[in-house]
Amino acid sequence: MHRVGSAGNTASSTRPRKEKRFTYVLNYVDDTKHCAGINCLALWKSTSDRGDYLFTGSRDGTLKRWALDESTATCSATFESHVDWVNDAVLAGDNTLVSCSSDTTLKTWNGLSEGACTGTLRHHSDYVTCLATAENNSNVVASGGLGGEVFIWDLEAALAPASKSSDQMDDDCSNGISASGSSLPVSGLRSISSSNSISTHPSQSPSYVPTAAKGHKESVYALAMNGSGTLLVSGGTEKVVRVWDPRSGSKTMKLKGHTDNIRALLLDSSGRFCLSGSSDSMIRLWDLGQQRCIHSYAVHTDSVWALASTPTFSHVYSGGRDMSLYLTDLATRESLLLCTEEHPVLQLALHDDSIWIATTDSSVHRWPIEGRNPQKVFQRGGSFLAGNLSFSRARVSLEGSTPTPVYKEPKFTIRGNPGIVQHEILNNRRHVLTKDSVGSVKLWEITRGIVVEDYGKVSFEEKKEELFEMVSIPPWFTIDTRLGSLSVHLDTPQCFSAEMYSVDLNISGKPEDDKVNLGRETLKGLLAHWLTKRRQKRGPEASANGDMLPGRDVAARSLSHSRIEVDGNAENDSSVYPPFEFSTVSPPSIITEGSQGGPWRKRITDLDGTEDEKDFPWWCLDCVLNNRLPPRENTKCSFYLQPCEGATVQILTQGKLSAPRILRIHKVVNYVIEKMVLEKPLDNVNNEGVFPPGGHLPHSSAGDISFRSGLKPWQKLRPSIEILCNNQVLSPDMSLATVRAYVWKKPEDLVLNYRVVQGK
Repeated sequence: MHRVGSAGNTASSTRPRKEKRFTYVLNYVDDTKHCAGINCLALWKSTSDRGDYLFTGSRDGTLKRWALDESTATCSATFESHVDWVNDAVLAGDNTLVSCSSDTTLKTWNGLSEGACTGTLRHHSDYVTCLATAENNSNVVASGGLGGEVFIWDLEAALAPASKSSDQMDDDCSNGISASGSSLPVSGLRSISSSNSISTHPSQSPSYVPTAAKGHKESVYALAMNGSGTLLVSGGTEKVVRVWDPRSGSKTMKLKGHTDNIRALLLDSSGRFCLSGSSDSMIRLWDLGQQRCIHSYAVHTDSVWALASTPTFSHVYSGGRDMSLYLTDLATRESLLLCTEEHPVLQLALHDDSIWIATTDSSVHRWPIEGRNPQKVFQRGGSFLAGNLSFSRARVSLEGSTPTPVYKEPKFTIRGNPGIVQHEILNNRRHVLTKDSVGSVKLWEITRGIVVEDYGKVSFEEKKEELFEMVSIPPWFTIDTRLGSLSVHLDTPQCFSAEMYSVDLNISGKPEDDKVNLGRETLKGLLAHWLTKRRQKRGPEASANGDMLPGRDVAARSLSHSRIEVDGNAENDSSVYPPFEFSTVSPPSIITEGSQGGPWRKRITDLDGTEDEKDFPWWCLDCVLNNRLPPRENTKCSFYLQPCEGATVQILTQGKLSAPRILRIHKVVNYVIEKMVLEKPLDNVNNEGVFPPGGHLPHSSAGDISFRSGLKPWQKLRPSIEILCNNQVLSPDMSLATVRAYVWKKPEDLVLNYRVVQGK
């Protein structure tokens, strides 16, 4: 379990006030598959001809529903709203799915819908790691997490409409709490608070507060509840099993015996017996009536992370870090190695005569195990007697007498996409090279959200060197792969620091020297669908430059902006250039938050146009709707322009010059030629170009260093000029930033030299 920043975290910012972060996740073309480890399984058994469903929750932040038959599994819905790992999921009642996440929330879903999230429960202060529900009381769900908190939720009360108005419910829907596009009813489930702003901060007072089982001082990793919901057991890093009355949250007993973290718990339906699995590699059977451990089983050679029992609690299936699945007869202590996986086992789900195994891989395997009559498997031989001390099993393993698994191949596999395990942002700041868990290397274009090259299984380091470009563009985004795919984080004002000329982006119909802000155009591309929907709902008055953000003094804020970009034509301004058109086949998902309701996640094509400042960061809307960019730093590069030593050419300038970082060297050549050719050299430079210290850059500027109209292109002019830095002749296509980074390599102001090239 790794700790990561939330979508709203801007830890890299040094600004006194941290603005909300805007993140987009690049999805795979085949988005019916998970792309990260499967943390949890929940099986829905059909009572009709509909067929069974398997629900999977993944480290990619989504849950999926699989329609099962004997030999196939079809993804029939994706449940997307969590913004971090999904850690556990349980079914409560006929069709309610409850999930918990490292985003500190629980979410409820209509499990038989197309992915409708029906509520978000916020009360945990840290990652929520585990859930438990009562088989015969579908209204009760318990949750535990890294904050040492255990809460017992009354779902009916927690999800009741309370005093909410219809307007507030609409807010919930726009905040990702209720998914759009579903025609199925959601049983009137609602968010738990009387307002849409549900916070983990104590200053918030939600209308419903779950029952707290107080006593854990450290992280909770496992929970289990008996059939009627009158008994709850919990375990974690304190190495003890705690027993609670979930109706009051009061402690009834504490069971000691394990020597390491408790990672898995089971209760029989009566609540008399409890099974625990621990990082000490032991499984223990507890008699809660006698308040003691009555058996311990040394079966595994490493941490036990998953347990599943037969309905009669006569046998237990166990898996864990040693990647093995064992079957143990609790009465005779006889154990059998059923199969081995290629990755550590995280959770198990019994299904008739088979078992589903979730691992740290993105695929799920179904193994045949004679689940209805486990004793039949022991007749095949190969069993061993489980010791009662962990070192006894470890010693047997070291002696090389590891048992042979009964089953060699799974009965069926639900394939996942290989997750990204390594990445490198290339110098052009538009491409990211990735390597996935099976060794395939791909090149992603993050301003379009697609794979532009699939190199196959090649050396990542060699491909990285091959793709190296000597260009310097400011870092305008950050990347992580904790969800198994690329998550691109945009933080203001850094995300607006990178510009390129339109000619370098191959944008046709736009002047070559027009500067394109990569962050701004990326935001426009991501929110193009939302903007279209918004205009359809609001009508023609919702112009790109006429949308004001309520609740803020926009006029006052605008005064602090160094530049306001307006193309003059609203329709034109909202158009998306081809290098920033995102795929609608596999659209990215947005993770962000606004002024209310907390972080949320949605596909860009699922945005319905109702989202506003309560859902998006204000700076993001200010950019897309009002064409405003915040003040940016380091957009200029200062330098000196001097004749080469010993050259007889005239000295054109006396002081320091300044120009945009992206200015190309051939523009500097043009400037030198202009100064040398004109009878009366200019004192200052027109357009947005090089100017002496104290010189003013005219507001109406449109380009960079240029020469007066009527002069021929620089290549055809006489004299021919070369620009040097550190005695190295510079390519005309290099930018000032590139020269400074790769040729000058000093903190002082850049020094460029020029000379006339004879004979050219």
